Amino acid sequence: MTAELTSLAATLLRLTAWLAILAALFVPLERLFALHRQKVLRKQIGVDVCYYFLNGLLPGLMLGAPMTAVVIVAHKVMPGAIAAIAALPIWARAAAAMIVGETAYYWAHRLSHQIPLLWRFHAIHHSAEAIDYMVSVRAHPVDFFWSRIVMLTPLFALGLVNPVRMSDGLIPAFVLIVGGFWGFFVHANVRWRLGPFEWLLATPGFHHWHHSQGLQRNCNYASIFPWLDRIFGTHHLPGTWPAEYGVLEPTAPTLYGQLLQPFREPEAARTVAEPAAPKA
Repeated sequence: MTAELTSLAATLLRLTAWLAILAALFVPLERLFALHRQKVLRKQIGVDVCYYFLNGLLPGLMLGAPMTAVVIVAHKVMPGAIAAIAALPIWARAAAAMIVGETAYYWAHRLSHQIPLLWRFHAIHHSAEAIDYMVSVRAHPVDFFWSRIVMLTPLFALGLVNPVRMSDGLIPAFVLIVGGFWGFFVHANVRWRLGPFEWLLATPGFHHWHHSQGLQRNCNYASIFPWLDRIFGTHHLPGTWPAEYGVLEPTAPTLYGQLLQPFREPEAARTVAEPAAPKA
């Protein structure tokens, strides 16, 4: 019991330190380069802080067993392919892991909009009516778990990550840290655009349209590489910014209410229709 409490305390301390670093970085940027004038301690900020700690603790505990099963099955089914991939230099495996993981995340995210059951959980993330960096962590634990397990499964199944090799622990950490930080950036309340680099990397201008009310919400699913949306026909990046954010459905105002809301929604929950092909 003492070891578990020590581990929990260490994790909470690490999460608190990262939150302080994120706040020290993004709060000044959102004040100096604000897209929308809004308070730092905006409505629902306390709920989002709770999501930050909740999703920093729970999914990690839930992912261990499924990933172990994936590794065992993959090594039995295609040992030769995994050995060949494992022999690649770590930089090559890290680059491949970024592309594979991001592509898997794209489809997990897109399915969260297309499948009504998944949307009931993902809608919590879209319920924010004001966007800033902390909206990145506003996610129901079920939604968070779904996106992470879909993203990590091909990494472990293809042998891009081998839990037996100590150095391979750096690869999933790299993918998750880069993806996590970029998630804070694209949600940030800043008016930055990256010009031609927006073809290569997602920006707030790209991702804010994903949070707009209306059909534009069914575009721009990638978290880092917007060219995936171009490949799959879901790219939408006009020269303007969304007028409104949020969802049309009512959302519980408290953390407790939001955690229970997807389970209370009727099975015939509203499906968010996907547009044919948003224009770039």
